Amino acid sequence: MLEEVERWLASRSWSVADRPLHQVLAAKQRTGQSVSVVLPALNEEATVGDIVSVIRRDLVERAPLVDEIVVVDSGSTDRTSEVAAAAGARVVHRDEILPRLPAVPGKGEVLWRSLLVTRGDVICFVDADLREFSSDFVTGIVGPLLTERDVDLVKAMYDRPFTVPGQDASASAAAGQGGRVTELVARPLLNLHWPQLAGFVQPLGGEYAARRSLLEQLPFPVGYGVELGMLVDALHLVGLDALAQVDVGVRRHRHQDGQALGRMAAAIYRTAQLRLARGHLVRPRLTQFERGENGFEPRTYRVDTEERPPMAEIAEYAARRVA
Repeated sequence: MLEEVERWLASRSWSVADRPLHQVLAAKQRTGQSVSVVLPALNEEATVGDIVSVIRRDLVERAPLVDEIVVVDSGSTDRTSEVAAAAGARVVHRDEILPRLPAVPGKGEVLWRSLLVTRGDVICFVDADLREFSSDFVTGIVGPLLTERDVDLVKAMYDRPFTVPGQDASASAAAGQGGRVTELVARPLLNLHWPQLAGFVQPLGGEYAARRSLLEQLPFPVGYGVELGMLVDALHLVGLDALAQVDVGVRRHRHQDGQALGRMAAAIYRTAQLRLARGHLVRPRLTQFERGENGFEPRTYRVDTEERPPMAEIAEYAARRVA
């Protein structure tokens, strides 16, 4: 590990306990910064309501840390929107944001568009499929942005127990497992090509917070590559010391099957490849196999290659800021 990264780990890796809620609230009052929490959601009716309820109870009603909770629904066919609204979130549908640009599927697309419908100086992203959610996730990653003027982006780090579907969670959970795409794809890519980022425990984690002033300057890969792309681009834009991570404990969520992970890995590799050699194109397709009536059948998928430009370049965003 680079000496620079060792120093960074000592100075920019914290625990949620390092900044008690009262300290974070005092910093918010002192600096006057507002905080938006964004949950990108697609068919998450089983979990999104609990997450919104916990944030509203702990960080809106009991302690005024969060100024708005926004769920951006990216085309759910279940009751995600209704459940989120009932729990106290403002629900916005992806296709209603910036309608002149037709939306494309993908998490990054939703996060990018969320900048147009939020007002916070600090934006906190939280995945909508988390179980046993704690408001420490929000407090932990927002805290350094309110207390440290030279920090611009904070990632959550945590254990990710891998739970086998159909088994009791306590019997099947294995600490330290999970994060398979991180260990097999993202971590090797970062260590080999961007070794300054080797200290991030969960580089692909969906829970992170950043200053709007940074996010609006970043391009957003529209799909699964958004977290890796954002980390790499932020490193180049603001430098390693402006990035940080906070230990928030344990993250439990729905795990993807192997083929979905393969598609995720391909998108992440493609995001890295674009940043290594802009303009050098590889075939953006991934073929996987499923057993059918006549043996293994190929299924070919497009790999997400489109990226949205920095939001600061969008006319509607500039006009909103002037207004």
